[in-house]
Amino acid sequence: MTKILTGGVGKVEVADTIKKLAIDGVQIVVSSDMDAAMKLRAGQADYFLGTCHTGAGASLGVLVALMGSPACHTFGRSVPTEDEVAALLAAGKKVFGFSMDQIDVIAPLMARAIAAHA
Repeated sequence: MTKILTGGVGKVEVADTIKKLAIDGVQIVVSSDMDAAMKLRAGQADYFLGTCHTGAGASLGVLVALMGSPACHTFGRSVPTEDEVAALLAAGKKVFGFSMDQIDVIAPLMARAIAAHA
């Protein structure tokens, strides 16, 4: 089972969007940023999806500080392609940030890509 934690301003919306997809093997849990960092570091979770108004700063601030930049990637306000997401997952990225106005597009894309990568 792959566990995805959500955080930031739109954490409930991200979780609801992914839960509606009913992807086998994916568990989605709403979390705080600090709790998510601790669970990721302890191996109790696999990925983190964070949101804020711009997708750049607050979506990943705590996670970048505690997990390190190499584990993190922000899409900001851009929408990635499936290939871009697959490449980031293959490179070992575990923490992703994006803007709230992209939840309906990016959250399902991320969930499907994570499930395919698992």
